[in-house]
Amino acid sequence: MTRPASTKRPSAAIRTWHSAAAAVLTAGDLEVVVLPSLGMLIPSFTHRGDELVALPAGLPAYRTGHTTGIPLLYPWANRLARDRYREGNLEVDLRGLDLHTDANGLPIHGAMLARPEWEITRLGAGPRSARLAARFDFGAHEDLMAAFPFPHELAVDVTLAASGLRIVTTVRPNGPVSVPVAFGWHPYLQLPGGPREGWELERPACAHAALDGRGIPTGRARPVDAETAPLGARDLDDLFALGTDRIFTLANAERRLTITFDDGYPYAQVYAPAGKPFCAIEPMTAPTNALVTGDHAAVRPGEMFSAAFTLAVSVPARRRRPAA
Repeated sequence: MTRPASTKRPSAAIRTWHSAAAAVLTAGDLEVVVLPSLGMLIPSFTHRGDELVALPAGLPAYRTGHTTGIPLLYPWANRLARDRYREGNLEVDLRGLDLHTDANGLPIHGAMLARPEWEITRLGAGPRSARLAARFDFGAHEDLMAAFPFPHELAVDVTLAASGLRIVTTVRPNGPVSVPVAFGWHPYLQLPGGPREGWELERPACAHAALDGRGIPTGRARPVDAETAPLGARDLDDLFALGTDRIFTLANAERRLTITFDDGYPYAQVYAPAGKPFCAIEPMTAPTNALVTGDHAAVRPGEMFSAAFTLAVSVPARRRRPAA
């Protein structure tokens, strides 16, 4: 049974979530949990009490470098083709660093999963929304600078309104060099009310990138039309270069999740392994392997770069029964 819409005023509070300090924001029928002490992970996003975020392997695995929930992948999303990259005249060697790797030994998902040093700069609620803002001084950490030697401040702003969840990530150089931009987020989404055989995935017209056996782009891509199709038993791990339409949806008979990327996210990875009860729709500022290929933006000292995505929830109108 669908519950009536909430009329409560938005709220923001510090609580405990599975023994971790958490910021809990509420607005309308929505509630989101953010863990600043665990890398700004979002482990829960609920609508009328029903969970919309999947936690494959849970927090213990996340603490050891595996993704779950809605994690920030920084300073690179997805994987790198090798353990060295060049930015300008600077050669960065990742060998010997404590980085998570995939089954092929490739560095994957950056270096900041579960980092505890985030500083909350704002927590509060107004008449229409609740908000959490936090910052991270990247250049203050020698281990991170070894993997990504570009001093800067990283900020994440999470705003929850009755209309949906908005996450803004901002990079501000605080040193003398430009900062490469290759990060992303990895939302593991699920739909209550039935298995994924009843889910439908909608994506916009875009370019489908060809990947090699390691998941690295080959440099080839083909245009594909917009598609709405059942998720079912499909096995997806696909990279897309987006056009002006950057809206994806995941829907079933009970709910419709809409994820919208702004101009800062021109790429998306869709990850839905066959048999797994989730579909990850990942906003990415650059394609996989961008630090190696150089196919990324950079933000110069004195400037800043921001990228945002929103996750909205709606209840499809019930079909009327034909008259007898």
